[in-house]
Amino acid sequence: MLHKARNLQGDAIVAKDGPIGELKDLYFDDDRWAVRYLVVDTGRWLPGRQVLLSPASVDTRASTEDEIKVALTRTQVQQAPGIEADKPVSRQYEEAHARYYGYPQYWAAAGMAGVAPLPLPAAETDAQAERALNEAKRKAEQSHLRSSAEVMGYGIEAADGTAGRIDDFMVDDLNWRIDALVVDTREWLPGGKVLVPPSAIEHIDWEKKTVRVRMTRDAIKHSAQVFQ
Repeated sequence: MLHKARNLQGDAIVAKDGPIGELKDLYFDDDRWAVRYLVVDTGRWLPGRQVLLSPASVDTRASTEDEIKVALTRTQVQQAPGIEADKPVSRQYEEAHARYYGYPQYWAAAGMAGVAPLPLPAAETDAQAERALNEAKRKAEQSHLRSSAEVMGYGIEAADGTAGRIDDFMVDDLNWRIDALVVDTREWLPGGKVLVPPSAIEHIDWEKKTVRVRMTRDAIKHSAQVFQ
């Protein structure tokens, strides 16, 4: 089922033996546009602490409109590695998190994918393979996590000019992927908002807080689904 990321914020997070807190944010991978972590504010239970939970822990069938059930105990969550509020999540933390819960390291598989050596002379093959391996390792060590709450508000740049701002994300809770960006076009296009797929994104400038898409303003106006 598709959900607006904004609507998920504030949902209660409930373990097998009781409440944990509420959903504060979603961390997604800007390389694959997959939600990697639910950011949970533990409130009065663990004052001043936030925890990250993998979507793999979510029991979708037991969850409701306002409550997300996870197949974990409160003790498991309490003893998990904590994160510091408002600081980037390091790869070292992700490794510790994956080891603690026994989850696979998603970035390792992604980092090594697509390395296909060309038929080269033997003397060059080893050096080429080593360079490819080092490059794959370098990419794997880079964190691509982004906060959905932070990216909301980023400008959308079409091929021929400004096209609006990111207002929200549509998240599929079956595979925890971002299905579409909800773009508010009302600054230039009367009528509200449109859905733009992540596949249309060409480049993200994190410093300028803009997202460039492979679409013209007219294509966005006529091809993207109108969304209210």
